[in-house]
Parts: sequence; C-alpha cells; structure tokens
Amino acid sequence: RRISGFDIPRDTQVHTIIVPTADTVRNAYLLQTLVKGRHHVLFSGVTGTGKTVVVQQELLKSFDRERYSSIAFAFSAQTSANQTQDMIDGKLDKRRKGTFGPPLGKCCLVFVDDLNMPAVEKYGAQPPIELLRQWMDTGGWYERKTSEFRTLVDLNFLGAMGPPGAGRPQITARYQRHFNLIFVVPFEMESLVRIFTSVMQWFLSKFPTQVAALGPNTVKATIEVYQSISGEMLPTPAKSHYVFNLRDLSKVHQGICLCSKSSLPTPDDLVKCWAHECQRVFQDRLVSAADQDWFLGLLKRVMEGHFKKQWKSV
Repeated sequence: RRISGFDIPRDTQVHTIIVPTADTVRNAYLLQTLVKGRHHVLFSGVTGTGKTVVVQQELLKSFDRERYSSIAFAFSAQTSANQTQDMIDGKLDKRRKGTFGPPLGKCCLVFVDDLNMPAVEKYGAQPPIELLRQWMDTGGWYERKTSEFRTLVDLNFLGAMGPPGAGRPQITARYQRHFNLIFVVPFEMESLVRIFTSVMQWFLSKFPTQVAALGPNTVKATIEVYQSISGEMLPTPAKSHYVFNLRDLSKVHQGICLCSKSSLPTPDDLVKCWAHECQRVFQDRLVSAADQDWFLGLLKRVMEGHFKKQWKSV
C-alpha cells in the first residue's frame, strides 16, 4: 500500500523527490521497529542505495516530535573527537549534576552519516569512533575542561556508511557490535525503472503528449547507458575516477528536468536533451579519445534502440 499510493505534489523540487520501493519501505519499517525498542541501527551499502535518505525521511516524518528529538551530522576524514563531543553536548540539557540528555520525556536520535570516514591515527584508532564507543560502553564521556564524567542518557544512535575501501576504513568490531547492522543492497532493475519513470512522467505531464510519451523510453535508455559504462569503464591506477554510481543516473534525469516547456516542443528535442545530459554526466569524465569514441558509439546504439532515431537526424 505504501508503494502504490505514492503521489508527487506539483510544486515539488526534483532533487527532493523520494519514490518508495520495496527496499526503502522495508528498511524504513526495520528502522522504526528497532528505534522503538531503543536499539542502535547502522545502515551499510554502496553509494546511491538510499541509506541516508531513508534515515533522514524517517527523522523528518515518522517519529513523534513529542517523544523524539534528533541530532544529525556527517563525519569526514578531518572530523576530530572534540568536534564530535561538542556537536552532541551542545544539543543536550542538564538533567541533574553530572547527567545530561534531551528534554525530559524525549529520546534523542543521533544520526551520524559516513560513520567510517574519520582518518585512522598512527596507533590504528579513529578518535571520533572511540569517543562514541566510550558512551556505548560506559554511558558517557569526560568533560575536557574539568575532567568530570558526564553521564548521557536517553540517546539512540543511527549510522550510515559505505563498505570499507576507497579511503573508508573498517570500523572496529568492538564498536560495530553495539549496532543492529542492516546491509542496503543496490536497487534492482525493476526498482530503478519505477523510481525514474515516476519522476519523468510527473515532470513531463505538462509537456505535449508526444514528448511525454517518451518518458519511459528515456529512463530505460539512461539505465542501459549507465549499466554499460559502469561495466565497461572500470577504474584503473591511471583512471581512478572511472567510478559510476546511481547518483550519476539521477543527475541525467535531474538535468532533463531543468528544461522548460518551451525548450522541449518536440520529441526530437527531448532526445537531443537526453544525449546532451548523458555526455555531460558520463562522457566528460572520460580522459582518452578512445574511451570517448566508445561512449559515443554506445550513445548512438542506445538512441537507435530506444528512440528509433539516428544520431545525425537529431
């Protein structure tokens, strides 16, 4: 019911649209259920699978403001333990001497995005992670000026992170053990088609009928281009930036959705716009003439296959 009853308001900005799928609805339900039981939750998965979006949406819409407050921030390689402590301490109230927490009667949901991003120091630890682990093990941490122990109560931690590798270290097992770990799998083809078809049909509904009819074709063509280039153009030491993910797929559709009704009067104009956005998002990242020629050939084949148009005629 949550999936089929979805509707996009007319004044919505494209980049804020979240189309529910079986995966996102399932993950949202698990998050709600675990939080109600006061369990810490950690989402892990590759880039572009909706980890952060699911948590942010639930924090905004699903949790009762009378019972829950929230703190949200993201880690980076430069984040320090002191910064982490200050971000959390600054949002908490004093309950009694040495004890701090959210307003009485509330639970504070602390969401940390890119949880495993802090740099590893020379002894192999990640100081922000060790600070958060200290709270989970002992119920608080020390005030830096007075060295008094601060007990923190009514906190529930939520996290999201990518898998280790590509500059992201592995968080320690003694910290990870405190979480219920949910691995977010990449979207299946059916889900991708549903997501972007919903967005394109919503956007093109105000365009001429012949243009609007090409919405599903545009989605399938873009997905084929994305799958082909991500499978063929793999990163190498000389081309380490050849990393393509679902955000690139989204950028193509967002670029098309910037067009006005007057700029796409005919189907050929939409096809031309689609080709342009694919070139800007994908081809501009390719560094060699051979790679760019390969991509241009791919674009021509996909255009003929999905739009029945010749490159020269468009």
